[in-house]
Amino acid sequence: MTSKFRGARGMRAAVAVVAVGALALTGCSTAGSGDGGGTGSDAIIKADGSEPQNGLVPTNTAENEGGRVVDALFTGLYAYKADGTPELANAESVDTKDNQNFTVHLKKDWKFTDGTPVKAENYVKAWNFGADPKNAQLQHDFFAPIDGYEAVNAPNSTVHEMSGLKVVDDYTFTVKLTQPNIDFKLGLGFTPFKPVPDVFFKEGAKEFGEHPVGNGQYKLSKPDAWQHSVRIDLVKNADYKGPDAPKNGGLSFIFYSSFDTAYSDLQAGNLDVLWQIPQSAYGTFKKDLGDRALTRSTASDQQITIPYYLPHFSGQEGKLRRQAISLAINRPEITKTIFQGLRTPSKDFTARGLPGWSDSIPGNDVLDFNPNKAKQLWAQANAISPWSGALAFSYNSDGDHKAWIDAVSNQLKNTLGIDAHGAPTTEFKQIRDAAVKGVAKSPFRSGWQGDYPSMIEFLGPQYTKGAGSNDARYDNPAFDAKLRDAEQSLDPQTSYKLTNEAQAMLLADLPVIPLWDYTQAGGTAQGVKAELTWNGLPDYPNVTKS
Repeated sequence: MTSKFRGARGMRAAVAVVAVGALALTGCSTAGSGDGGGTGSDAIIKADGSEPQNGLVPTNTAENEGGRVVDALFTGLYAYKADGTPELANAESVDTKDNQNFTVHLKKDWKFTDGTPVKAENYVKAWNFGADPKNAQLQHDFFAPIDGYEAVNAPNSTVHEMSGLKVVDDYTFTVKLTQPNIDFKLGLGFTPFKPVPDVFFKEGAKEFGEHPVGNGQYKLSKPDAWQHSVRIDLVKNADYKGPDAPKNGGLSFIFYSSFDTAYSDLQAGNLDVLWQIPQSAYGTFKKDLGDRALTRSTASDQQITIPYYLPHFSGQEGKLRRQAISLAINRPEITKTIFQGLRTPSKDFTARGLPGWSDSIPGNDVLDFNPNKAKQLWAQANAISPWSGALAFSYNSDGDHKAWIDAVSNQLKNTLGIDAHGAPTTEFKQIRDAAVKGVAKSPFRSGWQGDYPSMIEFLGPQYTKGAGSNDARYDNPAFDAKLRDAEQSLDPQTSYKLTNEAQAMLLADLPVIPLWDYTQAGGTAQGVKAELTWNGLPDYPNVTKS
């Protein structure tokens, strides 16, 4: 989901997990006694959320805010259990002998919520739409492994369908990749691979995204259920045929101006489940909530992205400054004092708990606190081109990031002797829009929330050339080639080794500054039962209210 962090779903393009969006500038509660209600299987669960970046279209949703809604409305070939394990959903089977050629058989009793059947062409047409550059979909790069993607994306191409996708019959289609890919099948439950109904192609993506029709666990409560910058209301899809059918009657995602406001509403019983406790309550939430406090180590991370197009941050000068900034940050101190141990200093560009993760990748000492070396490298960069101006870090003020941004800024001031400070914006959407367009004026806070349990899924979308979440505009052919080798390997252990060799290149270049991994902390209201999943979000379908 740009970081999705996504976002993000993963997390999503830059944050597949960490930003809460905004409702009201006043910070007032958006929940009231008149919305939702009920208990048991009819209960409407009030959950905190934020305004999605774009319309609710699977191939154009690259951040957590929109991702959690899209994933509730649409179901793909696979679904992911709370521990990240994939299980067949809309697919009867996905068969391959070589990780390059796949045959997909769909279940025949699935329908979209407009009553039309889910057929093979609904997948093939959706994927072709997502891959076609004329449609400018943020998740286009996830279709890059499919044969014919390059032809569709060639300059001035008149080809609009990938040759690697073939409809065999109403409920069967085949997929041919350009080369074996160890991750492809694992990712087929992820957001961009979900189907869209025929009405999508009649209405167009913009209109459809305002009132989407899906095949998932939930549907919009009414066509205008999305009240922009306020809330979005979903109800259970009674015809859902997949695993993990909802145990509640629906979800109301209420958009808050701050985690503190949401936490107050949780304690007052005006909110049922909160996915992220505010920093102000880290020291007290377990006492406040008792057995209603939720914690789980999750596949999510926090970063600072520094685009290469910013002055002073390209070439050898930029490399030295990136390393100096990283070495000037005292991660253990910040994770202890601000996050009360709910964060763990990063050792790489992925997250602990993922298969193949390592804390001993060569070069990861650049993530250690070393103020003397930081000063030396900054001075070397100044010898190339003297530093001028301030170093501002953009962050969304509604997302509870001010404390750590201020701490990082103060550490850079003290170590490097520069004017470093935070630059708040109202909504994460503003940061994402600037990042996607390549017009960011300063470094910005970012992150990634795993969309399926894979290190490659953290790296490919963020750091390969042209990838939809490559906000830094990083371009390293050697890195791209090494990651392709990792994808092509049929042996998981070999793939992990190659992936971490690719990470060693990232540690030398630092397109983003890794900060820390998450231990997610959330909570529920009285009478509400919920669990956090492997990537930090509540297991929404299984939230119950008595």
